[in-house]
Amino acid sequence: MTVFLVVGIVGIVVLALSLVVGDLFDGAFDALEGDWISTAVIGGFVSAFGFGGAAADGAGLPLPLALGVGAGSGLVVGWFAWWLTRLVKDSPSDATPSITDSVGRSARVVTDIPADGYGVVRVVVGGHTMQVNASALQPIPAGATVDVTGVLSPTAVSVTQVWQP
Repeated sequence: MTVFLVVGIVGIVVLALSLVVGDLFDGAFDALEGDWISTAVIGGFVSAFGFGGAAADGAGLPLPLALGVGAGSGLVVGWFAWWLTRLVKDSPSDATPSITDSVGRSARVVTDIPADGYGVVRVVVGGHTMQVNASALQPIPAGATVDVTGVLSPTAVSVTQVWQP
């Protein structure tokens, strides 16, 4: 029983290291042709094998059955760790907002926009605050609310003032 517990603790340590440090042996298992083995899978398998075997041994099962219970537990937990890591690694993420996403949104003028130059506006796109240069046909003071009407360059937009009654 003590050997099973030690194996289980070693597996927990490997699993904890994989969570804190990342995949420790990244690329070490490339010869196995596949992305199904990782430090999290190894740690999950080893810890479940050790603790499952210890539970079976503590229940009074003979050693061959305790090894079978430990191996079965390890396979189930190892598969679950593989499934979770694939789910996290392959999940889609939102694209980085670009200046073209600001068209049609309201913005706040940060620095005055002169009639013949550029000022700065702050616009929120998808929860991200973007601060970009802005040009307008007429002067707009700082603090005014504007609508972004177009993109002039990768760092500048055209705006029109929102008139308040």
